Amino acid sequence: MTVWEALILGFVQGATEFLPVSSSGHLVVAQELLDIHVEGVLFEVAVHVATLLSIALVYRRRIVDLVVGMVRRESDAWGYVGLLVAATVPAAILGLAFEDRLEALFDDPVVPGVAFLVTGAVLWSSRAALARDPSRKPWLTAAILIGFAQAFALVPGISRSGSTVVAALWLGVAPAEAAAFSFLMALPAISGAAVLQIPDVMAGPVDITTAALLTGGVAAAVTGVLAIKTFVEMLRRKAFHQFAVYVWLLGAAFLAWVLLG
Repeated sequence: MTVWEALILGFVQGATEFLPVSSSGHLVVAQELLDIHVEGVLFEVAVHVATLLSIALVYRRRIVDLVVGMVRRESDAWGYVGLLVAATVPAAILGLAFEDRLEALFDDPVVPGVAFLVTGAVLWSSRAALARDPSRKPWLTAAILIGFAQAFALVPGISRSGSTVVAALWLGVAPAEAAAFSFLMALPAISGAAVLQIPDVMAGPVDITTAALLTGGVAAAVTGVLAIKTFVEMLRRKAFHQFAVYVWLLGAAFLAWVLLG
């Protein structure tokens, strides 16, 4: 992998990790189109960790308040963290139980193409969800159901942020709260996935230079911040469903390229 290829993949990861268009699906598409096949998981782990910095930067005040509240033993802070943990459980169980089968999905380029079309349908449904003027805060049942939406997004091409936010909106959670909960619940999800991949990183080959690794990480972190802010603004303007058009076009075009190419 060259530095320029790392820059492109880092940009793709940072932008699509938080926009509701599926980062995993885009990485499959980008690697397929650019014919990039990197041995090992070091680069993947690096760009995912970089996106954690994006969340920490955008939601730093919320995170600090939660940490301070936990130190002070405030029930609201501990309760919210408990909801985040509960929302992480479904994806963790599914990911551990079906790890090999889920990883195999990344080897079939047809999977993200079809999944993009499904993601588009999910995003388009946000029009109706937002029309109901959702205004609640997350609660335990909602957190668990949002967690199942996150588990659904283990399939490449299914957007994690899109699925979780739309699920939250249908459950009556306010748009800003839905976005914040979705991004904050990504912290344990992405961190946990990175920790589980440490043995593979240590045992696997290092087929990438330090310069390429750093370039990809910085690109992912910077574009991740911009993506989160764009995401929240589109949600505030009730224009969230417009992302559906993009993923529909992408899915259809990629399927045509794979099946007819």
